[in-house]
Amino acid sequence: MLLLALSSPDELDIVGITAVAGNVPLDLTQRNARIICELAGRVDVPVYAGSSQPLKKQLVTAENVHGKTGIDGIDIFPPGVPLQEQHAVDFIVEILSKAEDDAVTLVPTGPLTNIAQAIIRKPDILPKIKEIVLMGGAMREGGNTTPCAEFNIYVDPDAAQTIMRCSRPLTMVPLDVTHQVLVTRERLQQFRQLDSAVGGAIVGMLEFFNRFDSEKYGSEGAPLHDPCTIAYLLEPDLFNGRFCNVEVETSSPLTHGHTAVDFWGVTDRPGNANWLYQVDADGFFALLIERLGA
Repeated sequence: MLLLALSSPDELDIVGITAVAGNVPLDLTQRNARIICELAGRVDVPVYAGSSQPLKKQLVTAENVHGKTGIDGIDIFPPGVPLQEQHAVDFIVEILSKAEDDAVTLVPTGPLTNIAQAIIRKPDILPKIKEIVLMGGAMREGGNTTPCAEFNIYVDPDAAQTIMRCSRPLTMVPLDVTHQVLVTRERLQQFRQLDSAVGGAIVGMLEFFNRFDSEKYGSEGAPLHDPCTIAYLLEPDLFNGRFCNVEVETSSPLTHGHTAVDFWGVTDRPGNANWLYQVDADGFFALLIERLGA
């Protein structure tokens, strides 16, 4: 996701990257973001560390999926890209406070704690948000962390519910879409043929990730979740979505973190999200290979 965003400077003006505790604890996610910036040759993009714990519950991580480093499969090194001293939540509040209305798009691909804290702290930043494009949730795919909850929403459902009710344009990229973009052997070979440091890093991470998800789902390759958010910004016509109501379960021990999607409009709850449900997988990978090859 970061590599695709960083490789698209003509379309995306990246004002900052904010890390949050998620797949691994915060000290690793902020380091990993800086490693990726250095790998991409984009040392100009500032990186900020944010929330180390969800709003109300204990942190749940996913080292069993992504490895102890969070990006197993590549060489880990101390990045030269500095970590900014400012807290990520303060950075989000500052950037939005200074912006014009409808000026900044937020693209969270982890637990939503940083953005929720910023909104709770200073609600008047909301008009400055043009759109929130997030990876999270599931409907037909159930869940990947519990039988009915996707990881990012499950880790901090209270933060997710804050976002669902923020009344700003919201696009959700759920498992329903990301499970359609599988890294098959043929597609992995395309990454291998990039023959670059970036290509080698991608292959290393994907080979590690593929082993876990291929065994879990019985599929021919792992799904690429997070890059779908950036692909949607770059080529929205690759995706089909439906505007509907989405709510998050925050109290039930059985369905904690579940995204209740009123896809068929069976309630009177007003729509609050563009729920993506279909993607042109070949077009997605063509975009990914073309940009990362650059």
